[in-house]
Amino acid sequence: MLYSLARPILFSLEPETAHRVTLRLAGLASILPKKKLIAPVRVMGIDFPNPIGAAAGLDKHAEHVDALAALGFGYLELGGVTPRPQPGNDRPRLFRVADANAIINRFGFNSVGVEAFTENLKRARSKAVIGVNLGKNRDTPIEHVAEDYEHSMEVLYPHVHYLTINVSSPNTKDLRTLQSASMLDRLLKRMTQKREALRERYGKNVALVLKISPDIDEAAIRDIADVVRRERVDALIATNTTVSREAVATLRFGNEEGGLSGAPLREQATRVLRAFSSLLQNEIPLIGSGGIMSGADARERFAAGASLVQLYSGLVYRGPDLISECVSAYRAK
Repeated sequence: MLYSLARPILFSLEPETAHRVTLRLAGLASILPKKKLIAPVRVMGIDFPNPIGAAAGLDKHAEHVDALAALGFGYLELGGVTPRPQPGNDRPRLFRVADANAIINRFGFNSVGVEAFTENLKRARSKAVIGVNLGKNRDTPIEHVAEDYEHSMEVLYPHVHYLTINVSSPNTKDLRTLQSASMLDRLLKRMTQKREALRERYGKNVALVLKISPDIDEAAIRDIADVVRRERVDALIATNTTVSREAVATLRFGNEEGGLSGAPLREQATRVLRAFSSLLQNEIPLIGSGGIMSGADARERFAAGASLVQLYSGLVYRGPDLISECVSAYRAK
């Protein structure tokens, strides 16, 4: 109800400014009693109070952990974060395609860097389940990307429950080439070896998650399924944003460069999720993301094989009531 009153004001602001203002308002609201939306689920060896999470991109710098946790999320995926600070792409880089309940972003991994990010995370009071989305620096050659991920993993490992290897952002040159079977196999071998060393050092396990693109065909889906099964990745997020403009090409801002999220992504993301579910047969948990705008959309992802789901664009258009709606949909599935 409160969000429906605030939304016209927020939508009158430039989108990136509105995003920042919204998070600050959520911070003020976090002094109120925290919403406790209980629908427990155990995935990747982690106990989640409910299966509805904040997707990467909502809190890129780990500055709003307590505010987001107070909204009732079962977990938070923060970031993406890069090893070294970088500004990302020039503004404007975030666009509302309001006629389609969609968003286009081309942030390009704007990041405070993993050291500053970790200090922000350590200041959070919340005991939320935390995942962090890892990206590479713009000037890191693609053949050295594993070194970027390894550095961030080492810094973050003591402070998180899971880490997501992002090979699917459309806003970083050549990143999606890492989804090819040979490159992905080499990368995940490095990541699992690094995780084993850190597990021994810290005496705790941090799950490894892979986030993939919706813009892949059946052959690529089969190849990725084979690699994640072989390398024993702990979970797979389906999906990131799409470069397709089929549903929005005639709309204002519809042809801006970047990744498209929101309602037009729903069908495509669900198709990819369902395909992985059919191939993996519950061997590896799946996390549904992309175009979840209602409780019914969340229920569809659970039915398609997701153990957890994540929200971003739906919050922009629906507000925080979407979280409890999705938790209720999970309970009723």
